[in-house]
Amino acid sequence: MISEKLGLSKQETKLSMAYIYVAFISLLIGGLMGLLQTLVRSGTFTLPWGIDYYQVLTVHGVILGLVLTTFFIIGFQYALINKTIGLTVKQRKISWVGFWIMLVGTIMSSITILLGKASVLYTFYAPLKAHSAFYIGLALVIIGSWVACFVNFRQMFLWRKDHKNEKSPLLAFMVVINMLLWFIATLGVASTVLIQFIPWSLGYADTINILVSRTLFWYFGHPLVYFWLLPAYMAWYAIIPKIIGGKIFSDSLARLAFVLFLMFSIPVGFHHQLTEPGIDPMWKFIQVVLTFMVIIPSLLTAFSMFAMFEITGRKKGFQGIFGWVKHLPWKDVRFFAPMVGMLAFIPAGTGGIINASHQLNAVVHNTIWVTGHFHLTVATTVILTFFGISYWLIPVLTGRKLTADINKLGMIQTIIWTIGMTIMSGSMHIAGLFGAPRRSAYSTYGGTEQASEWIGYQYSQAIGGSILFIGIILMVYIIIKLAFFAPKGIEEFPIAEEEPDAEPTPKFLENWKLWIGLTIALILFAYTIPFIEIIQHSPPGSPPFAWPIGNN
Repeated sequence: MISEKLGLSKQETKLSMAYIYVAFISLLIGGLMGLLQTLVRSGTFTLPWGIDYYQVLTVHGVILGLVLTTFFIIGFQYALINKTIGLTVKQRKISWVGFWIMLVGTIMSSITILLGKASVLYTFYAPLKAHSAFYIGLALVIIGSWVACFVNFRQMFLWRKDHKNEKSPLLAFMVVINMLLWFIATLGVASTVLIQFIPWSLGYADTINILVSRTLFWYFGHPLVYFWLLPAYMAWYAIIPKIIGGKIFSDSLARLAFVLFLMFSIPVGFHHQLTEPGIDPMWKFIQVVLTFMVIIPSLLTAFSMFAMFEITGRKKGFQGIFGWVKHLPWKDVRFFAPMVGMLAFIPAGTGGIINASHQLNAVVHNTIWVTGHFHLTVATTVILTFFGISYWLIPVLTGRKLTADINKLGMIQTIIWTIGMTIMSGSMHIAGLFGAPRRSAYSTYGGTEQASEWIGYQYSQAIGGSILFIGIILMVYIIIKLAFFAPKGIEEFPIAEEEPDAEPTPKFLENWKLWIGLTIALILFAYTIPFIEIIQHSPPGSPPFAWPIGNN
């Protein structure tokens, strides 16, 4: 078999592709909902058949923010684990169990939303109540993802047992870090769903503690962003160097960056709750400081990537301050799409610093600025990198070739996506500064002068959203071509080697007990006292509300 020549068996490739198929089906469905959402918000379109705006908005957020990302990441990471440290037959069978649990949960939640029984948006904030099947479906998605976590943990344990005193492969190390982050973070959302939302939605509890539910959600909600981002970093650190003919700048620096993300991305949820009453301002300030600590591994990554670009270019003979830029393979979509994502992360990261700042957050909180930031970070930096990964990963997994024609289509798709996102996200940022709210359908707010300032930018959002949907259609077409119709052949699984003169990787970077222990200690420090205070001084719980209000 072609895949076996690449070191991956047919059974291993099927597992990763199952996750990737679900991810791109989700892209099509969620993207359509996003298009409808921007059209409605422009005031030029009315949804047919009694479909509600918040129903569409919930599908868009849940399907793209949770389903697309989680399925793609797990599929990609299984491919990395299979390629670097292998996966036993037993672990692969267990992995399929996790896939089917996640898929059943996804279908349950999706049907509930489509039936209009769960218009509670991506954050499912209480006291808005969905049908219990929505929360049970979410719980199954989380449980299924935990199966993937423990398969990866187990495989790393077995590899280390057989390779004592050896440095683990960098990509396998990164996968385990990301799944540790995911497992620890999802304990928060799993707790609120299982202990609060499901009993409440089934009628076993009359009220729900809103502040506790939101705190547990954001304990999960912000590290979720890094769960999305770290697979992109995996490609940047260890895949892109191979594609451009270079080497990894520093294995040590890459591992350090991932360890820092593990430690500092979880105890920071309060920066999403800076305007929330009931949380001591001191603890908000502490978590804001911890949030800024995450800037350090991001800057380390930026330094590492551009150092690698320059070193590779100079080795190829390019001179001058920026002569090395010329060597970059700008016409190779495997590089071009992730590179555009890297560049987008500069304004996206700057916006994140603004969102996490006490004073500046007060200006943009709950405005559509936040939505613009979210689309620039996840829907540009992360998704374009995922697209770039797909151009080589799917041919590797299906035994096909990335042809020149598909590469050209990919370049066009990347440009379309960038134009559409620039228009839409830029309009969201500007409208947010004028005070335009997020999570709201079209309204003139009684003809107020302030609301009239938003309308033009909402037209721009619809234009940008329409261009993006063209990009989605093109991307789905490309994926179908790569998976089923591209010529048979062998594509390289591009994993780079480290620079030969790089400093040796210190053994303490693989001291799992140390890093997990420090992570848990930081979480306990940041959350224990404020959470106890939240429970002790908790306001009365809230009865449920269902959208439209009154449909309880």
